[in-house]
Amino acid sequence: MPRREAKPIRLLLVDDHKVVRVGLRTLLGRAIGIQVVGEAGTMAAAVSEAARLKPDVVLMDVRLPDGSGVEACREIRTAHPGTRVLFLTSFADDDAVLATMFAGADGYLLKEIDEEALVRAIETVAGGQSILDPAVTQRMLTRMKSLSDPASADKREELSPQEQRVLALVAEGQTNKEIAATLGLSDKTVRNYLGHVFQKLQVTRRSQAAALFARRTKNENR
Repeated sequence: MPRREAKPIRLLLVDDHKVVRVGLRTLLGRAIGIQVVGEAGTMAAAVSEAARLKPDVVLMDVRLPDGSGVEACREIRTAHPGTRVLFLTSFADDDAVLATMFAGADGYLLKEIDEEALVRAIETVAGGQSILDPAVTQRMLTRMKSLSDPASADKREELSPQEQRVLALVAEGQTNKEIAATLGLSDKTVRNYLGHVFQKLQVTRRSQAAALFARRTKNENR
């Protein structure tokens, strides 16, 4: 009896630049075993298309015009746990990587990646494994190790409601400017709030603050 061929990986492309989507569709359209089933250029479209098309993998950018790819990832993964999300972005900073991890992403790649490596990464994620770009792997392992130390957890001051709102948006991967627009504050006011948050949480980086927020939220939801 002949062996049945494996079903192609159904892929949804999400990037706010049409030329990037066209390039990815052309590139990945040549790959055996991958079927590009749709594309989106905004956060809202990404969420709705993921619900409509039910792709195996969403190839997602971090920054979208109407919000964050991180938030889109969180919504997609919550509504459709079987859909995998792989970020492909130009942003290599620790904050962005951590935010995607906390949102349930299955991988994080930089756009400098070559065609063959991108195809392999999509296959890896579709197969249930996670992947992280080599350019950020070691740095993130060191960062996660430092964040896992609970030694001073009980000494941290409680945050005010507004500080909690600011921290939640930091955990979503928003910049100070985006947070200011969301909360109707000035950039300076957001910086002041973040300074207070860092002092109370005894951290010095946005990534550390985001990690503590995620851990605290997880514990509260248990």
